[in-house]
Amino acid sequence: MKSAKRDLLVLTKKVSINEKELQLEVEKLHDLLFHVESMDNFCIANEIIDLNKYKIIENPIKIRRLISSNKLQPFQFINNKN
Repeated sequence: MKSAKRDLLVLTKKVSINEKELQLEVEKLHDLLFHVESMDNFCIANEIIDLNKYKIIENPIKIRRLISSNKLQPFQFINNKN
C-alpha cells in the first residue's frame, strides 16, 4: 500500500504512548482510510444533481464516469447523501 501524505491527529486515553504503539496506530488508520476513501465508496455515498436536465444521478457507474471526466458541466453538483 502506498503511504498517504496526510496529517493525522491521534488522541489516546493513555498519558504516555511509546513510538511503536503510535506507529502501529497510524498504520491502522492509514489502512482503514485507504479502504474507506475508495472511488467505489465515494460513488455510493454521493449523487450528482443535474439542473440542466432536472435529474438526480444515483447510479455509481454514471457518477464515476462523470467525475472521471475533466470537469462537470455548469449546474451539475456533487451532493453527499449523508
